Amino acid sequence: MISPRRCAAVLASSLFLGIALPHPPATAAAPETTKTPTATVKSVMKTSSPVQATVKTETLPTLASRLAAVKTAKSLNYYPSAGGWSKMWTDWNPARIDADLAKADALGADNLRVIIFPNTFGWPKPWNGYQDRLAALVDMAAARGMTVKFTLFDWWNGYGEVANSISWVNTVLTRYKDDKRVIAFELQNEFNAGDTAAVAWARKMVPAMRSSFPTMPLTFSVDGTSGVPGMAKIKSALASTPIDYFDFHFYGNSERALAVIKNAQATAAPFPMVIGEVGLNTLQNTEGEQAAFLARVFEAAKAAGVQSVAPWTLNDFTQGAIPSSAVSRIPAQYSYGLYRVDGSAKPAAAAVKAGWTNTAMPASLMDPSFELTAGQSPWRAFMPELGLAVKTQSAARTGKWSISLTNTGKTSAGSPSYRVSPIVPVRGGQKWHGEVWARGNAATGTTQIALSWFDMNDKWLGGTSSTWLPVGTTGWTRLVVDGVAPAGSTSMQVHLKSGDNKGTVWFDDAVISAS
Repeated sequence: MISPRRCAAVLASSLFLGIALPHPPATAAAPETTKTPTATVKSVMKTSSPVQATVKTETLPTLASRLAAVKTAKSLNYYPSAGGWSKMWTDWNPARIDADLAKADALGADNLRVIIFPNTFGWPKPWNGYQDRLAALVDMAAARGMTVKFTLFDWWNGYGEVANSISWVNTVLTRYKDDKRVIAFELQNEFNAGDTAAVAWARKMVPAMRSSFPTMPLTFSVDGTSGVPGMAKIKSALASTPIDYFDFHFYGNSERALAVIKNAQATAAPFPMVIGEVGLNTLQNTEGEQAAFLARVFEAAKAAGVQSVAPWTLNDFTQGAIPSSAVSRIPAQYSYGLYRVDGSAKPAAAAVKAGWTNTAMPASLMDPSFELTAGQSPWRAFMPELGLAVKTQSAARTGKWSISLTNTGKTSAGSPSYRVSPIVPVRGGQKWHGEVWARGNAATGTTQIALSWFDMNDKWLGGTSSTWLPVGTTGWTRLVVDGVAPAGSTSMQVHLKSGDNKGTVWFDDAVISAS
């Protein structure tokens, strides 16, 4: 798919100059900001004695200390629900932002990704008012115990203006040179290494930034569509002026997340890699699928040793929250949040909290007994044209709900089913166990629980099935399947299936585990 935010990067920077800004035009002379750097080298601590004082030396950040913070940051991509992208700055609402940061803090976030737009802040000369808003945001994050990462030059393509680019960054960010609250600069979001002008600009910007900010880790991110090959292009294009770490954006198939992340790590090596964006929208997917998606990525990252995973994004966006652009015209862009526009949490918030706090994912996330409300379950119907699996209260082994299939068909392609993929990362050689309780009413055909494995390219590698539920009318019967993932397996699907069934079957209380 088209990367969620990069689709707007091709727009000329002048497109956004039409946004009304509450400050003088960029060409107007504005006084330099007088705000002093936050970090200090020494401070004097008063004592009870009028002639004694203790000198306290504060440790300034180093490249190594900042890079260590980057690699372990519990990062959050953030815009207010009513102020996405550049509107966060033009429609400044500090009370709303602070309330959102309280939510992020409660989830376990300790770092905020802050995206800065040159044509909003003022180009080529930034306006002090926006710089003060940026400083206020850094202060608000710090008050919640959060550091920040700055992403620069978003919605901008003035690659011929190298001198202005260097001057602009120095003006806006010099105050943070030795500020421990700031841990990295991303020079551009979702950088296109296939753009020769962009690469020429980057090759000059990296050494210039190293000169001005020698202890600040530098990176570029790769969009979710380009993926690992796109990251390889960035690494190759900047081989003569290497960056400090790679920022990978994950919007692919979460069922094979471990294999994708390991591939990205190998491509970035010897440089470290973080997952700077990951998300699934709840317009085209259910909230249950979103939660499972994020849980899989967090679990896969943990298995791969990647300690920083940054969800996109905290909030869904209200209509009108995204400035007129290619992004604003994509309906799905409004529904990637961990929280709905009314402020209530989606199931994904609990998954992210578990990932950030290194605790077990909620047991209810996989909906093993099908008790979650509509849209909250990661299970989904497979081949519904042959028979639709539906939630029902007509029979249940435990709780109130079960899944039923009635009057189903069957083809050479398979049987209709209710399917899900596990949260645990899948590898070749793993032993998997699945079980479910089933019962039938005048059932015919074949009713089973089945496991299927797939490789990196989604090619079916093999599968195994339980014995059949006896035909006719039966009580609750336990169906069990065990199997070993074939070599090369990167994902697995669990199917509760019933084919060529002229009657009805019910499923309840599923168990899926790996050993």
